[in-house]
Amino acid sequence: MNPLLDHLNAPQLAAVTLPPAHALILAGAGSGKTRVLTTRIAWLISTGQVAPPGVLAVTFTNKAAKEMQTRLAGMLPINVRGMWIGTFHGLCNRLLRAHYRDAGLPQLFQILDSADQQASVKRLLKSLNVDDEKFPPRELCHFINAQKEQGLRAAAVDAYDDWARKRVGLYEAYEAQCQREGVVDFAELLLRSYELLERNEPLRRHYQERFRHILVDEFQDTNKLQYRWLKLLAGGGASLFCVGDDDQSIYAFRGADVGNMADFEREFKVANLIRLEQNYRSEGNILDAANAIIKNNPTRLGKNLWTEAGSGEPIRVHESYSDGDEARFIVEEVRALSNEGHARAEIALLYRSNAQSRALEHALFNAGISYRVYGGLRFFERAEIKHALAYLRLIANANDDTAFSRVVNFPTRGIGARSIEQLADAARSAESSLHAAIPLVAGAGGAKLAAFAALIVKLREAAHLPLPELVDHVLELSGLRTHYQNEKEGRDRLENLDELVNAASSFIAEAGVVGDEGELSADLAAFLTHAALEAGEHQAGESEDAVQLMTVHSAKGLEFNIVFICGLEEGLFPHENALTENQGLEEERRLMYVAVTRARQRLYLCHAQTRMLHGQMRYNLPSRFLDEIPAGLLKFLTARVGKSSFGAVSPAPTFKTMPRNQQGSGFRIGQNVRHAKFGLGVIVNAEGGGADARVQINFGKAGMKWLALSVAKLEPV
Repeated sequence: MNPLLDHLNAPQLAAVTLPPAHALILAGAGSGKTRVLTTRIAWLISTGQVAPPGVLAVTFTNKAAKEMQTRLAGMLPINVRGMWIGTFHGLCNRLLRAHYRDAGLPQLFQILDSADQQASVKRLLKSLNVDDEKFPPRELCHFINAQKEQGLRAAAVDAYDDWARKRVGLYEAYEAQCQREGVVDFAELLLRSYELLERNEPLRRHYQERFRHILVDEFQDTNKLQYRWLKLLAGGGASLFCVGDDDQSIYAFRGADVGNMADFEREFKVANLIRLEQNYRSEGNILDAANAIIKNNPTRLGKNLWTEAGSGEPIRVHESYSDGDEARFIVEEVRALSNEGHARAEIALLYRSNAQSRALEHALFNAGISYRVYGGLRFFERAEIKHALAYLRLIANANDDTAFSRVVNFPTRGIGARSIEQLADAARSAESSLHAAIPLVAGAGGAKLAAFAALIVKLREAAHLPLPELVDHVLELSGLRTHYQNEKEGRDRLENLDELVNAASSFIAEAGVVGDEGELSADLAAFLTHAALEAGEHQAGESEDAVQLMTVHSAKGLEFNIVFICGLEEGLFPHENALTENQGLEEERRLMYVAVTRARQRLYLCHAQTRMLHGQMRYNLPSRFLDEIPAGLLKFLTARVGKSSFGAVSPAPTFKTMPRNQQGSGFRIGQNVRHAKFGLGVIVNAEGGGADARVQINFGKAGMKWLALSVAKLEPV
């Protein structure tokens, strides 16, 4: 046997050594798909079936492309740098550079990243005197990119009303501006490349004859235009070798179309469909849970993950009273795991929504545990939060020039760079703050600045409100909520703004009211100090051993020894917005499948009875995904009480006599107690001893059935 084929299992070997024909490889999580892809290329080259220039390999990230090149360099005695291995964007850029004249581009055309594209759209709107509040640049960029990803130029886009026709006109004007300036955006790279091959038959035939083997990674994440591009290149008889997992298709919001897998199987009459089901990452119970969840999706192609690693530990399920209690439980577990010798970098806290990180970050901050937010910013560093805090800072101190500069024209209110420059000159001459210098600026710019000053005055008039209500009022009156509601992808930002209201509520609950009733300045100042400290502390350095925080979307492709999935509640995970969308629940279930399969050894599933929303308590049902996991795989760390989300009655807790080592706490099972916040209750369970004993209490209120607390917070009745 060829040494390249050593260590391949039977399905992997079958995939690697397939004859030149179309193939669909269903590669489950942790099943070695990268090994299969790279070994397939090395096998084809080493056996003389294709020369290195005859291979085209498409990945979805530059990291994956580099990893593939590195592995191939170790397998073959050839220089792989010249091979066509890269992302869709990278390969299309290479094609357009080689044929820039045919593509109608200058030789040194430049590529606009997302920020550059938005700036270009802003210039366009200004030159055309278009109201950028009615047509926000960010939203217009999303519209343009979405049309390009569907393969549509402006002339082909349907427009049914004046507003839609205006957007299409702006799309056309943007294309003309880019052509004049000799620039292309990311979506244009693929569309221009597709159009070049489609209309230029000699060029298309050249590449169809050159690339006899086309290999595609993460095929489930391709959009419509990417699939059409692949079909175009394979139209000359090349073999398409597509590797993907329809159960991990979680990027529909980016245009990914999981239906491409079924379309490929049908349109290319794929005879070779191989399932890679042996998992080399997770232990058996974790895989059984993942299989049990995903089998509820009716439209999947189907596979069943298994492992030789044994069953492993049961999956731990923890129910908390609130999101704050959930965060505290997780931090206690992280500390215990760290003390047992587990590396913090191998512990991941996964959540469905970015806003959930705030409570987790706060608990980690208080515990002095370093953490790193993967693929995103910490809560108080996110742009929308910094905007909101800037308004709050101006209420506390209108002369705060940093805060003033941040939001004087955000959301946009027609205050241009020239007006701000005049204001800065006036402030410098008067040796005053920017706010104080507003009366010194004349003309239309001065009038708009005066209107902003009036807004700050109006916000200050609400200073008598409790802190959470003030924050909510500021979000409305400043226009921040309205601004993000108009953004196509503004949902996460709105959730973060709502979480800021929750942060204010939690801060008051923990710190108490600093000032007298009706006096806000001290409370607001303390909250702003708290936000500044949490923004600047405990984010771990690159080499530091730190707990990993991330959304489930960001976790795709990663793996950890220990994983906590937080917020498993109906309306949060699965997300309430997805439940109203076509096939939204199926994608949420795929997202849960991805989350579960990130864990190698230990998995925690956490949910809370109550969670703060808009500064108010919301009562939650456990996620339906918990019901889809066989009970035999689960270990409940807290008593299950009442009905689950789909009516299955959970067993009541077992009353027991408090063990001898717990007598020192001064409490007993069945004793009535009082808590300053939650009122009267009865102790039903206990663990630990002395003042550090933890007790579980039935408070007898709806949604507040079982709550674990330290006995130090209780008084006997």
